[in-house]
Amino acid sequence: MKPTRRTVIKSLLAASTEATRATAQAAATYDIAVIGAGVFGSWTAYHLRRAGKRVILIDSFGAASSRASSGGESRVIRCAYGGDEIYSRFAQKALGQWKDLGHRVHSALFQPVGVLHLYRKTDTQITVTADVLGRLGVAYEKLSQAELMKRFPQFFLGDVDQAIYEPESGALMARRSVQMLVQEMEKSGLDLVVEPVVRPSARGRMDSVKTAGGRTISAGAFVFACGPWLPKVFPAELGPRIFPTRQEVFFFGVPAGERRFTIPAMPCWIGFDSLYGIPDLENRGFKIANDDHGPPIDPDSADRLISKESLATMRIRLAARFPAMKGAPLVESRVCQYENSSNGDFLLDRHPSIDNAWLAGGGSGHGFKHGPAVGEYLAGRILGTQSPEPRFSFASKGTVQKRTVY
Repeated sequence: MKPTRRTVIKSLLAASTEATRATAQAAATYDIAVIGAGVFGSWTAYHLRRAGKRVILIDSFGAASSRASSGGESRVIRCAYGGDEIYSRFAQKALGQWKDLGHRVHSALFQPVGVLHLYRKTDTQITVTADVLGRLGVAYEKLSQAELMKRFPQFFLGDVDQAIYEPESGALMARRSVQMLVQEMEKSGLDLVVEPVVRPSARGRMDSVKTAGGRTISAGAFVFACGPWLPKVFPAELGPRIFPTRQEVFFFGVPAGERRFTIPAMPCWIGFDSLYGIPDLENRGFKIANDDHGPPIDPDSADRLISKESLATMRIRLAARFPAMKGAPLVESRVCQYENSSNGDFLLDRHPSIDNAWLAGGGSGHGFKHGPAVGEYLAGRILGTQSPEPRFSFASKGTVQKRTVY
C-alpha cells in the first residue's frame, strides 16, 4: 500500500525530532550519568534528579529488560532479615517509596499480600527476627503450627513448627515498577539512551563515556549500576568480586476454581528449605523458586530455558509443600540471575581507582525490594550528604563466595 503524503511528512518530522534530540544528548554535559536502568540505577537517577541534578540514564536494552536482574514479573518485599537490621531498615524505608510510586502512576505496583516466614522449632532466628521487627515498629505476628494450619491450610506443615507473618509486606510487580519509574522521569525531562556503553579505560578521573553508537556523553560523575554485567565492565576490579549465578523460576497453573493460592488467601512465603514463593498474581501462575545459588551465568550468551531435571525436582518439592498443587501444569518459567557479592552485602561505593565513578551492585538475590533506599543512599554518598556504610564498601568485598545475608 502506497504511503500518503501526510504519512510521509509525519514520518520525516518524527525522524527529524529524534535526530535533533540525539544530537542534543550527544553534545550535552550532565551532572551525573547513570549506566544501567535496573532497579538500583533507576532509583539512583530518581533521587539525584530530586536533588536538582541533571541526569542521563543509559542502558543497553532499556529499563528492566528480560536479561536484567530487575526484569521479572514479581519480587517479595519483606522486612524480616534476622539480625541484619540494616536491611530491615532499608526495606522499611523502601516500602513507603514503592507505595508512593504506585500512587503517582496510578498502578497497583505493590500487592499487600503479606509475607510468611517458616521456621523449625530449633531455629533461634525467629527470636532475633522478632526482636528487630519489634524494635523498628514493623507489624508482625508470631504463629504456632496450630495457628498456621488454621489460617493457611494450603501448606503442608509437617516440618514447620512456627512462623513469623508480616501482614503489611507483600509483592512488587517488578518489571512494571521499574519501567513506570523511568517513564515518569522521562515525562519530567530525563534523557534516556538505549545503547551499550563502551567499556571505560579511565584512571584517576573520567570525563565521558562512549556508546556503541558513537555518542560521547560527558558528565561530572558516573554511576555504574550494571548488575550482572559489572564484572565485564570492570573485569580487574569486579571480575573476582561479583558472581552472577543462574536462577530458575517456575509458575505453575492453579487448579480451576481453587482460590487458596491467590490473593487474599495466599501470602508470599519464605521457607527454611531455601524455597520461596509468590501467590498467583494477575492469573500468571503460582510462583515458586529455589533461593540457593545456581551455577555461573553469562547474561549476554545464556539461553533462558529451564532444564528438565530442575523442573522434575521442583514438581516434587511443590507437591510436598502444597499437596493441592500436585500435578499442576507449568504455565511459565524464567531463567534470570543473582548478581552476588562475596557474602550478600551490597556494593555501593566509589570506584577504587576512578574518583568520580561509583559502583552500584551486589544485589545478591535480595536487592530488588531495597531499590528506593539504595538510590537514596547512593545519591547521598555522591552529593556528600550520606555517611558511608562499611558493609557496602568495595574494601569489604571478598573474592570467595561465603553467603551470610539471606
